[in-house]
Amino acid sequence: MYEPLGIVNLEAMACGTAVVASDVGGIPEVVADHQTGLLVHYDADDPALFETRLAEAVNELVADPERASEYGAAGRQRCIEEVSWAHIAEQTLEIYRKVSS
Repeated sequence: MYEPLGIVNLEAMACGTAVVASDVGGIPEVVADHQTGLLVHYDADDPALFETRLAEAVNELVADPERASEYGAAGRQRCIEEVSWAHIAEQTLEIYRKVSS
């Protein structure tokens, strides 16, 4: 299992949804464990354990809607601050400024 970025996680966070995801590829760069969601360790040698832990993490957030809401709000804020079009445009403009001076 490999995921270079996990755009679906960004989309969920942008919608204010807490995320439960595996800790592979670029996902840990997107999902802040215990801040914007929960990361579950993926072990290719024991996929059944991963499936159990993934289900437990989902159930944990479903059972605690207040924490899920906090994670969702934090995820939305993270998207606004780090990957919004306005932020990306500012980063691009900064690169143009550096290379043109």
